[in-house]
Amino acid sequence: MLKNTMLKTVLLVTMASWIPASIAVPITTTALGHNSPTEYIDAPFMPYANPNAPTGGTLSLDARGTFNAANKWMTTGVAMAGTDYLYDTLMTGSLNEAFTMYPQLASKVTYDPDDTSWIIYHINPAARFWDGSLVTSHDVKATYDAILNKGPMYIRSYLGDIKDIQIINKQQVKFVFASDKNKEILLTVGQFPIFAKSSIDADFEKISLTPLMGSGPYKLGRVDAGRAVSYVRDPNYWGRDLMVNRGRYNFDMIKFVYYQSDEIAFEGFKSGQYRFRPENKASNWATGYNFPAVKAGLISKESISSQNPVPMQALIMNMRRPIFQDIRVRQALTAAYDFEWMNKTLFHGQYERLQSFFHGSELAATGTPTDAEMQVLIPLLSKLEPMQRKAVLMEWQLPTSDGSGFNREGLLKARQLLLDAGFYYEDMKLYQPDGKLAQIEILMTGETMGRVLLPYIRNLKRLGFDVTLRQVDGAQYYERVRRFDYDMVVDVFAQSLSPGAEQAAFWGSAAADEPGNHNTAGIKNTAIDTVTALLANAKNRDEIVLYTQVLDRLLRAGHYLVPLYGKSSTNVAYWNQYRHTEKLPSNAIGIDYWWTDKKAEARVNQYLKQ
Repeated sequence: MLKNTMLKTVLLVTMASWIPASIAVPITTTALGHNSPTEYIDAPFMPYANPNAPTGGTLSLDARGTFNAANKWMTTGVAMAGTDYLYDTLMTGSLNEAFTMYPQLASKVTYDPDDTSWIIYHINPAARFWDGSLVTSHDVKATYDAILNKGPMYIRSYLGDIKDIQIINKQQVKFVFASDKNKEILLTVGQFPIFAKSSIDADFEKISLTPLMGSGPYKLGRVDAGRAVSYVRDPNYWGRDLMVNRGRYNFDMIKFVYYQSDEIAFEGFKSGQYRFRPENKASNWATGYNFPAVKAGLISKESISSQNPVPMQALIMNMRRPIFQDIRVRQALTAAYDFEWMNKTLFHGQYERLQSFFHGSELAATGTPTDAEMQVLIPLLSKLEPMQRKAVLMEWQLPTSDGSGFNREGLLKARQLLLDAGFYYEDMKLYQPDGKLAQIEILMTGETMGRVLLPYIRNLKRLGFDVTLRQVDGAQYYERVRRFDYDMVVDVFAQSLSPGAEQAAFWGSAAADEPGNHNTAGIKNTAIDTVTALLANAKNRDEIVLYTQVLDRLLRAGHYLVPLYGKSSTNVAYWNQYRHTEKLPSNAIGIDYWWTDKKAEARVNQYLKQ
């Protein structure tokens, strides 16, 4: 899922579901679902929107680090937060369905259920860029040509099945694919922002704070270089009456305020420098909201549940480094992590240990493999090393400690695994089988993860590892990660309810050799490659669930990373000027559908002037 995490697909168009495949002909429809219903195809607005929501006010949020560019689709520069508000996509996703798309720039699509090697997107004749010029198929083709030839490697991989982009006329553009196997690509190509061709030709690769010409609901407002960026609602936005946009984009301004650390950002929230905060720090949530504005009743706290998989936050072991090649070493590094003590001591017991790459959803593998899973796994077992083969067939459970802070059992197990892998001790130091010192550098930027990593580092040092924690600035960090220049690094893998082709970018062998791709662990495993291909070509919802659960087992059994922690809901705190519908979307916070209560905002402003 493009992730705002990336979305996915295999086609089900409810309008035409009655047509027998044997006589299917090209059809035109206004909604597409990838093994997901198109429940709102005739709805006047989305069920989590308030079509009568008042407009006005400012939504202000925080961001980390710094920025020097307005284009996040090139391979250089650090893009400012929030640029998605500048651009429309051909279609936009439902926040209540696994992978369903509804019209935005495109008013409809035409495709052949019997030959899914192509799809035609029909551009809405009303669509306009900010300067009033028409959005045409030429702009769509120019956008995809630029992304495919000059964009980030993981995006090029994700769109790798595009063979050709053909202009039929001003308002019809045809995507031709390498085969009809990847059903989800029909929807995938509807997910990306569309830029004006003239802007692409002149500025696509320039590192600049001036954005490419867009057609979205907001324009770039004030930029305070490296410190803040704001977007102002376009009063002439062409698409405000579209079904997916009714009750959406209600704020006159959206502002992102940058901070170098979460501690400073929290102080900024307390003083009203920004007013909406996803709270990711357990200690803050448990004890930090006792400042005067809270006592005055001006701060709201909500824990918002979601059916999406919990993002896998983990400490990645870079398989490109020889020290991590032996699975027993990777197991040892996992056994050294003491989640129970950290959760009790640092997180006030608020987090869950992530037992799955799709934790908290129907996609997570549980128990031992089912008969259906075994049918997929049996041909793959010979491709796995013995320890991975054994683990993939067992009920999965990460090591647990007694929470005392000593983790004696885990460290003893880790020590034995290292000895079994040929590591040895000499003069109180740990050496690799080749005689080199067992050294590991953990790379990070910012200060947020330091308190989590330092107790883990102490445990690794008890095992004899020579471990250093290297903190670098944002620009250096992003460049090193792009080049896979690290031993271990914290990464987060956000997943949707409809995994598909993007899994190859996370875990695929080809992606391991492509700088800038998302396979940060450097995994090269033919069994995983086989299952990611099956998943990308899944024919129905049952197959998506089946292949995802098999993939989950293979990834866990490979011990490619140390799962850290997460939770199945999102904690948010906000100055109580913001409002939302009673029933939020099932798969997201849906902040784009919130609005400002002007009277409440006035009370907040008055309080902050005191």
